Parts: sequence; C-alpha cells; structure tokens
Amino acid sequence: MRDLYEGLVAENAEGELIPGAAANWTASENGLRYEIEIRANAKWSDGSPLTAADFVTSWRRVVDPANHSPVADVLRPIQNASEIISGKLPPTQLGVSARGSNFLIVDLRRPAPYFPQVLAHSAAYPSKSGLTRNGTNTFQLSNGPFKVVSWTPGGSIVLEKNLAYWNSGSVYFNQVRYIPFSDEDSEFRAYRAGNLDITSNIPINALPLINKTLRSELHVNPYLGTFYLGFNLRSGPLSQSRQLRKALTICIDRNTLQRSLLPFGQEAAFRFVPPGTWNYRGHDWAWRQQPREPLRTEARTIYASSGFSTNHPLELRLLINTNPALKRIALAIASMWYECLGVSAKITEEEYRVFLDTRKAPAKWDVLRLGWTADFNDASNFLNTFRSDSQNNDTGYSNTAFDRLMDQADNESDLHRRAELLEQAEQSMLSDYPVSPIYFYSSKRLARSSLRGVGANPLDRVYSRQLSRVSR
Repeated sequence: MRDLYEGLVAENAEGELIPGAAANWTASENGLRYEIEIRANAKWSDGSPLTAADFVTSWRRVVDPANHSPVADVLRPIQNASEIISGKLPPTQLGVSARGSNFLIVDLRRPAPYFPQVLAHSAAYPSKSGLTRNGTNTFQLSNGPFKVVSWTPGGSIVLEKNLAYWNSGSVYFNQVRYIPFSDEDSEFRAYRAGNLDITSNIPINALPLINKTLRSELHVNPYLGTFYLGFNLRSGPLSQSRQLRKALTICIDRNTLQRSLLPFGQEAAFRFVPPGTWNYRGHDWAWRQQPREPLRTEARTIYASSGFSTNHPLELRLLINTNPALKRIALAIASMWYECLGVSAKITEEEYRVFLDTRKAPAKWDVLRLGWTADFNDASNFLNTFRSDSQNNDTGYSNTAFDRLMDQADNESDLHRRAELLEQAEQSMLSDYPVSPIYFYSSKRLARSSLRGVGANPLDRVYSRQLSRVSR
C-alpha cells in the first residue's frame, strides 16, 4: 500500500517525517487542532485532483465499526474516534472536516505530539471521495508514486509509475513487481536464482551460505518491534498467579537464546518498549542484573509454593504459528522451563490464519507467541495494547492503575512529564507479568548491490519510490 498511496505526511528512507500529500501543516498552541494544506498539484492516478474530502471519506470509513478495520485504533487521537469505534457515535461525528478543496481541519480529543506520524500511517491514507468499492474500482486509483496494472490472485502484483503523482520525477523505477512466497526458503531460492532484487526476510538456516557468498548484499538493522509471550489471564493455571508468571519469565535465559538462536542482531528484551523509541527511556526488570543461579532458586521457591513439584508438574499449552524459527525458539523455552522448574509445556503449531483465530479463544491456550511492531514511533503505540479495552489485548490484562497512567499520559502536553507517565505505566504493567518479552526485532533482508535506498529504518519500511539502481 505504501507504494500506491501517500498520506499527508511521508517518510524518508531513514524514517524521518517529510511532507507528503500535504504542502504544510500547523498545530494550534494547545495541540488540539491541525490545519493541513493539501498540495495544489496532488492528483489521483486518473488525473483528478486530490481533495480534503478524500481524507474525510477515508478516515470515516476506517473508524466505522461496520468495516472492522484492523487499523482503526491508530486514529483514536482524533476527536470522537473512540466513541465511533465503540458504536456510540456515527462516523460523521469524527473530528475531521474539509475547508474548501485544499484544507483539512483535524480536531484531537487530547494532545498527541506524535500525531504527524499518524498522518503517515496507512490508516490515514485517502480514498477517492464519491466513489464506492462497487462500480468504479477504487483499488485501481492511487495517489502515490505507483499504480496497479495487474494483480493475479495468489500470484504477482505489478505496479507501474504513476505519472500523475506530484513528485513522479523523483521516482526511478518505471515498474515494480511483488511476488508472494509461501515461506522464507522459497523466497531465498528465488533471490539466488536472480528472480528478485530484494527480499522481505531471510531463513535462518541460510545464514552460513549468505555470510560466505552474499555478505555484501545482507542488510540487518534493529527496528521498533518486540517478540514476546503472552500469558492467559482469563482462565487456566497462570491467570491468578503473578508470582508464577514471574517464575516462568525468570527461567527464560534470553542471553542464551540470543547467542544460539538469534543470529541477526536481535537484542534480548527485559522490558516491552524497544530501545530507540522516540522521547522514551525504558527500564528493565530490576532482576536483570542479578546472577542467574539465585534467580533460578527464587523461581523454584515460587514454583513449589504454588503447589507444583516433580510429581505434580505445571502443564502448559504453548500456542505458536507454524514457522521453523519460531518452533526452535518455542522448543528452547519449553526446555528451559522443564530444566529450571519441571514444567511440562506442550507446543501447538497452527497455520497463521488459524492461529489468528485461536489466539482470540483463550480456552485453547495458556501461553501465546505474540509480537508487536510499531505503527508509529511512540511508546504509547506499544503500551496501548495493554489497556483493558484494547482490541489487541490478547492476554486479558486489566489494571486500573495502568489505565489511569495511560490516560494521564494521553492528556499531558509536556513531553518530559508525558514520558515519565508512560515509563511508570510500563513499570506497572511489567510488575504484573502479563507477558514475557523475549527479544527486540531486527530487520533482515537481501538486496542487490546495485540497488540504492535500502537503509536502516526504525519502522522497517522500504519504499520503492526511494530505490534506484546504479550501473556496475
């Protein structure tokens, strides 16, 4: 979508914000109103002008609960968005309006210093006003640097340069082709065969070969994402015992996992919000610096006091999606739990689409493999997943003190004080052990040495409009 559409705000290759479809924008002194001027030369791929009404139409559609948009939460800072998402108000009450064809007025329900980042998110992309998804196919209209020329179900998607794009002169490639793959190994084979210029991932078992023959084409960079285990707090043996969840968390030797199973620069995680998050200084669990053996002794004491022993072990159901690398990590963690405490963990693998359904059925699991990657660079995007009413709160965590701190941070305009409140909220959550963070993500891909524009990006985004090729 990032090749087809452009938000009011865009990003450069390093993830820094730059004007997109907006020529400029201003925020009121209290941070509650944004006035955004749309470029006079911004157009749709059919040559018609991009207007403020196109954004009003799209944003109302995103927050409309009838559409079940998975990115509706991103627009919650806008006035009345939360009430619309919950069905209490109609989408027409969203705090966004057009003033003429080129000015968009956005009213926020609270100060959101990260709001320009929201304007770069896909949730804030425009949709052609006056068209429906029936009749004229809106998916064939784009306002970004490329447009769709062919789309084969289950096959490739071919894009070509959108000559109506306001900045088309800066776009190097005339055509881009996306090819789906069933697994990372298939993608790697296609790259080696010369059928791809860039991959989205790399299979871990290919690393020795890559280091030997393709090292100069390997790109590995940290980005804002956390791999973690979620504990079932709605039912089962972990739901009522914070101490037992702590024992399980302590017994996971993250440094060993990092050395043996995480060769792409992933960093061991002892908190939830990743390092490098804007205006945020996270704090690890205090026990991180303690020697391992006294920690293991503490975990065993907790385990025994919870009524479990060698003759009566804790039995857990660990749910993951099918993936060889995930399976290795799950097996290693299950082994650590068994060796440290005597826990018997049964691992269940499911195809990803089935996994997505099962993770919403907590009666079927006790521990769940989860991951969160930033929609925008702000700690609240990570911590909001633990709000009692969050659609992304798979564990069922609910803590009024945590919710209160998040609300206070939401309404705090002073950046230093806001960061303090978010840090307190994370510490409050971590002390309850609803999840066990394992590691922070890193991006890993191969790209031809002739390709330029593949850089480090905190949100792991590669835009085709920023890529070019140099002659060998």
